[in-house]
Amino acid sequence: MSLPFKGVKLAVRNPKALAEWYAQNFGMTTVVEGDKTLAFYDRSQFSLVFLQAAPGTPDYKASREDRYWKIGVVVPDADVAYKQLAAKGTVEKGGKPSQFKDIGYLFHVSDPEGFTTEILQHTFEGQPKTAQGDMSKPLGGGAAIGQLTLRTGDAKAECAAHEDPSTYGMALLSIQPVTEYGFDLFFLANTQERPPNPTDLKAVENRPWLWQRPYCTLEIQEKKGQEFASPAAGAPGYQGIYNE
Repeated sequence: MSLPFKGVKLAVRNPKALAEWYAQNFGMTTVVEGDKTLAFYDRSQFSLVFLQAAPGTPDYKASREDRYWKIGVVVPDADVAYKQLAAKGTVEKGGKPSQFKDIGYLFHVSDPEGFTTEILQHTFEGQPKTAQGDMSKPLGGGAAIGQLTLRTGDAKAECAAHEDPSTYGMALLSIQPVTEYGFDLFFLANTQERPPNPTDLKAVENRPWLWQRPYCTLEIQEKKGQEFASPAAGAPGYQGIYNE
């Protein structure tokens, strides 16, 4: 039986305070269970699992050499989500939402401990939105955790490891070359669904469909031949996939 893809484990300085930040800014629900503090929209799909970092370890500092990159939160209306967060003073840098190539309409936010969240609209800039954002609802309403992004130097091996039925049994849904920036993106998920163009996983029309899925995908960023590191056990940062 394949392992469930239920969340990401992050060691942090103050799990309860950080989970509360996600509740206040993104509208997530929080739960404390023993040594874990969870933040989620739909617990049956995907959770952020915050663990207490060991004392005496260095603070987390995001790096392009890290295996862990970010989570993605998908929304119907990124403009309304941005206005909400800007009004709270949550958006410090990165500017307003913009269309990144033929990938998506998005912007980025850093939480108080330095972890990145990408806010990604269901549809491209200029396309009809799946719903008009509501300023009275968190991030305009309809938010879900849509991506966990990890880095690798070998996407073929990485995808094979996660497609293996003895591990996660995932399906590869989309391949998105970003040659100008020296990387490619691969998206996998525990699903029987197939994209609109299943014979060409590089097809651009598959991408807005992917951003509208109700489940979280594993996004692999490949920079060929590079090596990426994870922190030691207990040190702040990525501590693995949560599958309990």
